[in-house]
Amino acid sequence: MMKNTLKVVLLTSMLPFAASAAEGLTPWYVGGGLGINDYQQNCDNALTCGDDDPYAWDVFGGYLFNEYIGIELGYRDLGNADWTGNDNRKYDVGASGVSVGIVGFHPIADKWSLSSEVGTYSYILENDQKFNGVNLSDSGIALFLGAGVGYNFTDNLKLQAKYRRYENMDAKVLNNLQMDSNYWGLALSYRFGTAAAAPVAAAPVVAAVVAAPGDADKDGVTNNIDKCPDTPMTHKVDATGCTVYENVTTKYDLGGILFANDSAEIRAGSFADLEKLADHLTKYPQHTVSIEGHASNVGKAAYNMKLSERRAVAVANSLNTKYGINSTRISSMGYGVTKPVMQGSSAEANRVNRRIEAIVTGTEKRPVMR
Repeated sequence: MMKNTLKVVLLTSMLPFAASAAEGLTPWYVGGGLGINDYQQNCDNALTCGDDDPYAWDVFGGYLFNEYIGIELGYRDLGNADWTGNDNRKYDVGASGVSVGIVGFHPIADKWSLSSEVGTYSYILENDQKFNGVNLSDSGIALFLGAGVGYNFTDNLKLQAKYRRYENMDAKVLNNLQMDSNYWGLALSYRFGTAAAAPVAAAPVVAAVVAAPGDADKDGVTNNIDKCPDTPMTHKVDATGCTVYENVTTKYDLGGILFANDSAEIRAGSFADLEKLADHLTKYPQHTVSIEGHASNVGKAAYNMKLSERRAVAVANSLNTKYGINSTRISSMGYGVTKPVMQGSSAEANRVNRRIEAIVTGTEKRPVMR
């Protein structure tokens, strides 16, 4: 009756812990266990062994200093055993009492953990039998240690399988009893509170004064991205600060060569001018030349057209054969009397109109100006 009353008292005393659970998981927990206990020496030197009542139970409460270590206080009843010793004494022994110990936890996988414990057990070793009127019950303090494996059903509810070893549970009355004990059992515990969601760390706001990068060449592109830092201020630039170029086609009038009346033969004195034209074409291999032939306004127009064409072809062939200019860069065309440089049929007008003109065309890459 006394044992049952004690059970009710201990369980009732734990209710205030549940009522005061706060938001978030608290460090407090309670629980209870049930298992089988073996008083190791009860029949080692016995004449007879009776029927054991090996069922043990305990209730406990604990406080976690962190997720790995805590302290635990509990009440444990280790069950009963009876036997008759070789001294003809009858024993009917059961140990119960208060335990206090340090517990440790080590996670090994999701929801799984290992545990260990060490502490002291303040026991009452009750012996219902007497010897010559002497009560053989006694009390003392024993050392215990244990290990276990646990599984968390939820953040609050954990089930553990436990083993404990108790050392030196002795009754010193008449020096009649020295016992150790092995316990195997299950324990269910409840941790108060609810698991709070992990706070999302706000990205730190760093206030900094960043100096604006300069623009050394004043082209509108800052130094940190300017790949051409020395562009002239008059040039248009791209996004990287480099000059924008365009291809420009230009025609150069490199002068003309005069011919004798009714002749398409190049005069000896004209080759110096022709050589200057060839030198230019050699220096600028991307340039091309158009040789335009002309005639004076003497005679029939159709004849003069043919004559102007022969004059243009003569100069074109000379550039190719004498000076090595590729024929693909040379074109020729006759214009007859259609493009005189001097109007009329005077001797001077006829002289200057008997000519060819060299028009050079070149495509050049030039910077685009602002």
